[in-house]
Amino acid sequence: MTQTQAQAITKKVTFDEFAAWYPENSVRRYELRNGVIVEMPLGTGDHSDVTGFISSELNFEIRRLQLPYSIPGDCLLKPVRDEAGYQPDVIVLDRSQLANESRWKKESIVTIGLSVQLAVEVVSTNWRDDYFLKASDYEEMGIPEYWIVDYLGLGGRKFIGNPKQPTLSVCQLVDGEYQVKQFRGEDTVESLAFPELNLRAEQIFRAGLPPGEPN
Repeated sequence: MTQTQAQAITKKVTFDEFAAWYPENSVRRYELRNGVIVEMPLGTGDHSDVTGFISSELNFEIRRLQLPYSIPGDCLLKPVRDEAGYQPDVIVLDRSQLANESRWKKESIVTIGLSVQLAVEVVSTNWRDDYFLKASDYEEMGIPEYWIVDYLGLGGRKFIGNPKQPTLSVCQLVDGEYQVKQFRGEDTVESLAFPELNLRAEQIFRAGLPPGEPN
């Protein structure tokens, strides 16, 4: 299936069809949502800065504490349902669990929630995907921790309150369901995967820039 065919296709596809179609070494990123292949738009500079800052800070913790984790350059998550496939903005994998992933070495595909220590989505205008679809699918997969980094305060009021403000929602799996803690401003983010992490929400929203300095 070519890219043009994917854009024109009307029949919904399965995850395996999506994975087989995915262009090798593509500069574009794609996800599968409800059986439809979706091209991911390029993020803004601020979005990229926030994503990069989170990756660098978590990588520092991994090295500092010599944790058996890694942040891969490419990773495709297969949820339990067959009509979805995601590429989180940041994903932290437990290398000790990857031996159980039959598709990891050849395809960079993860299917077991316990292989993931942390998944992070940085919110953009399609915020509903992060708060609704991905939260539900990551929960069902059994991913123990999921961050929704809403650095612009774009999410619905039922998720981030009224008035809206930049919010980092940390979803942690308890008895098979996500329990959510929210962090704003000078709040120090609490993480199960990185219990010694010393980052304030505002540091993440501003990608490490000091207060008052323009992005």
